Amino acid sequence: MTRISALTIAAGRAGHLRNVVAGFQAQTVRPDELIIGVMQDEAYEGLPETDFPVRQIFVTGPELPLAAARNAVAAAASGDLLVFVDVDCIPHPDLVSDYLSKSACRAGLFMGEVGYLPGGATAHGLDYAKFEQLAVRHSDRQGPPADGISRCEDYRCFWSLNFAIDRNSWTASGGFDERYVGYGGEDTDFGRTLDERGIPIFWIKGAKVFHQYHAHCMPPIHQVGSVVRNAELFASKWGHRTMEHWLYAFRLMGLIENARTGIRILREPDEADYALCSQMENMPYASTRRVIDKLDQAQDKATGAARVAQVEKAQSVFLLPAAE
Repeated sequence: MTRISALTIAAGRAGHLRNVVAGFQAQTVRPDELIIGVMQDEAYEGLPETDFPVRQIFVTGPELPLAAARNAVAAAASGDLLVFVDVDCIPHPDLVSDYLSKSACRAGLFMGEVGYLPGGATAHGLDYAKFEQLAVRHSDRQGPPADGISRCEDYRCFWSLNFAIDRNSWTASGGFDERYVGYGGEDTDFGRTLDERGIPIFWIKGAKVFHQYHAHCMPPIHQVGSVVRNAELFASKWGHRTMEHWLYAFRLMGLIENARTGIRILREPDEADYALCSQMENMPYASTRRVIDKLDQAQDKATGAARVAQVEKAQSVFLLPAAE
């Protein structure tokens, strides 16, 4: 019988975490354990009662150690199937069952669905029927197949928000690169590693989470320093940068420039920048493309795929340092 470990990492957001724990207790197939990587000095109290053990392990540092925390919870887990969800994601009651069935006949990493909730959606508890009515898909992210399972051919689509991986594939991957600290880059690096090592990534229909609203900025102007540092780390490892859509938006805002010697931070974001990038309660998710489209004075009337190609070409200048 497959043993299942549910895994999450958290700093603050105690209310969100309580919903995550309650969501795993509501599973049609419950996990054998839940392990929480605590990225703060104090343990969480007042978590919901569960029929399975819940453990908290501490992984702290001067900046958010997201990669190290995911590695730590996986190392502490006893499961054959590792199911990761972020602390702001409530698992649908069939999440574990869906991952278990889809991974039964194949090895690799599996990514389920994500539905984004507006502010206030969880005020009266976990009402999954209501969540289904309110949740929307992210316009900038590829969705699951209409049914079943399909191979993901682009490692850049990997996102640690909601995924499962069998123990052998996790071991073969080597885990997340813990040199990534703060915000950004570790997911794409992990996806690239899977690709290099021949570990398949799959999209699946189902295994859904409901993303809980929280104040956020996109692009993440509150994390310019770590985004720049991690983009350069990625380049030192793979020969080109990542997060170029965020970097391009930062450049349009006048926060950075792409110099021959690397990315130079020009200034700190101000109130106007935050007003532009902040996610409001009536916005289930924040979008970098929304900000780019507002700022990009060179855009023409291109729409759809043509506009996507236009933006991708513009932001590709950040893949490498500027030429002399």
